[in-house]
Amino acid sequence: MSEANSVINHTKKWINDVVVGLNFCPFASKEVRLGTIHFEVIPEVELAIALESLSIAFLQLDENKSIETTLIIFPHGFASFDDYLELIAFAEDLLVEMEYEGVYQIASFHPDYLFAGSSEEDPANYTNRSPYPMLHVLREESLSAAIDSYPDADSIPERNIELARKMGLKQMMVLREACFKTI
Repeated sequence: MSEANSVINHTKKWINDVVVGLNFCPFASKEVRLGTIHFEVIPEVELAIALESLSIAFLQLDENKSIETTLIIFPHGFASFDDYLELIAFAEDLLVEMEYEGVYQIASFHPDYLFAGSSEEDPANYTNRSPYPMLHVLREESLSAAIDSYPDADSIPERNIELARKMGLKQMMVLREACFKTI
C-alpha cells in the first residue's frame, strides 16, 4: 500500500472513530456516508506547495459540486504547531486574496492542536487533534445550512469539550493512536 493510501486510511479511521464516532461534528456522518469528502495527501513540506495545493482545492471545489469538503493532509510537513499556525494564517490570507471568503471556510486540525489558554494535557484539545496536520476546506453555504437546521448548533463546541474531558486524556490519546492501526 502506498504511503498516501496509508495516510488516507489513518485519516478516515480518525474521522469514523473520533469525529463521527464521538459526534464531534454532527454534520460529518452524512458526508462520510455519501462519500463526498476528497482526501489530498501532500508529501512536500514547503509552505508555497501547501498554499498551491490549497488554491487547487478551491478550484476543484468550484468545478466539482459532488465534492462537499476537502482534507489536505501533510504527513511530513508542519509538525511544529507554531509552523502550522503560520500555514493557517497564510491559508486564510489566500482565501481572501482569491476572493473565496464567504464561499469556503478553512478548519484546522493538527496532532498537537492546542486551544489558546489551554494546557497540553487538556483532553479538550483532542477535539481538533488529528493524525496529521491538515487543512479542512468546507463549503460555507452547506455548512451554514447544516448549522441552521441543527438544534442549538452553538452548543456543539462546549459539548465536545465536555465529552473529551469526561473521557479523559488517556482515552482520547488511545482513540487517536488507534487510527494508525488500520489494515
